[in-house]
Amino acid sequence: MKNSKKISLKSKNLIPALSQTFSKAPYSYVEGVYPTYLSHGKKSHVFDVDNNEYIDYVLALGPITLGYCYPKVDEAIKTQLKKGISFSIPHYLEVEVSEELKKIIPGTDMVRFAKTGSDAGTAAIRAARAYTKRDNIAYFGGGGVWHDWFTVITSRNEGIPKNQKKMIKKFNYNDIESLKILFENWKGEIAAVYMEPMITEYPKKNYLQQVKKLAKKNGTVLIFDEVVTGFRFSLGGAQELLKTTADLVVFGKGIANGMPLAAITGKYKFMEKFNDIFYSTTYGGETLSLAAAKAVIQEFKDKNVIDHCWGLGKMLMSNFNKMAEELNVNVRMKGIPVRSSIICIDNNNKPSLLMKSYFYQELIKQGILFGPGYVLFSYSHSKKDVNETLKACRVAMKKLQIAVKDGNMKKKMEGNIMKKVMTF
Repeated sequence: MKNSKKISLKSKNLIPALSQTFSKAPYSYVEGVYPTYLSHGKKSHVFDVDNNEYIDYVLALGPITLGYCYPKVDEAIKTQLKKGISFSIPHYLEVEVSEELKKIIPGTDMVRFAKTGSDAGTAAIRAARAYTKRDNIAYFGGGGVWHDWFTVITSRNEGIPKNQKKMIKKFNYNDIESLKILFENWKGEIAAVYMEPMITEYPKKNYLQQVKKLAKKNGTVLIFDEVVTGFRFSLGGAQELLKTTADLVVFGKGIANGMPLAAITGKYKFMEKFNDIFYSTTYGGETLSLAAAKAVIQEFKDKNVIDHCWGLGKMLMSNFNKMAEELNVNVRMKGIPVRSSIICIDNNNKPSLLMKSYFYQELIKQGILFGPGYVLFSYSHSKKDVNETLKACRVAMKKLQIAVKDGNMKKKMEGNIMKKVMTF
């Protein structure tokens, strides 16, 4: 880690948090053991500045759906680069990619582009508020991440006018009563129900249909956040998988295999509000990202990307959990094969960041890169990757088992315990 440490020292006086993204910052991992900076990636592997190699299940927090340096996508970017990046008048790729998205995403009549999922989410919220002439938001999952309307309800809400907190309330997934209460307390005041259609559990008892019916009854815009689920759960996202649609839907991670692109999609009567509201961005039609997105969509159509990722996810999850049960160590993979989490439970039956940090420490030393969030797959991951990961997990589980038994896990930590980016 010589070079990684050297660059870290240099960056401390240059970059707050040493990163542009809190979830990528050193404290989000096991600082001191994990590399601080990477240099390049190839397929499902990444390499740090000291040329250590890792099988990567973080995938840039989700955008890498096909793999690093994926040939078809890179070729599309290079070809467009020769023609230009940004122009004074819209580029025809805006139309072509919009047409492709309309074909594959259920309920899509029109499309607007953004550069990040956060921007897309905030744009959808603005459109919903303009359409309904209301301010309040019923919220579950996803969101504007660093944008005021969402961040105000998190622990990182400094610099945001506190009155915005009155305009957003959370409800619980698979609990229609919790949403009904918000509609009762805010009669005629809810502009949008903003939610991820699925995170790590399936909807039960026609839950999404009930949400949709409730929103329509109250004249509220239903917004699905498919920033993560889009291009992972199915080509048409969770809407296609779960056979349901929303009024507005936002996409981001995964749409262009790492290039900065997001999209707001939806039905005419809601999307037409973008003719009136001020949503305008210089780089929305930037062509390298659009060319990448076009290539990504074609690859998803031509290859069995979705089935491949689901298959590997099932392979890792089922064998991981069998191994943990066999070794009698309280660590499990929970969720959905293409979006799961690793949970470590202590003797008090509570999630333990210390246990997870120690477990991850022992995995990164074997070249397995798990992150603080979800375990994700790309089309470039292989059965060999999964088998190597399972071998490393067995070693790490045995070490975790001994550390729990001896009660000296803290002493065995070679780095810092992971910290959460923010709390609700």
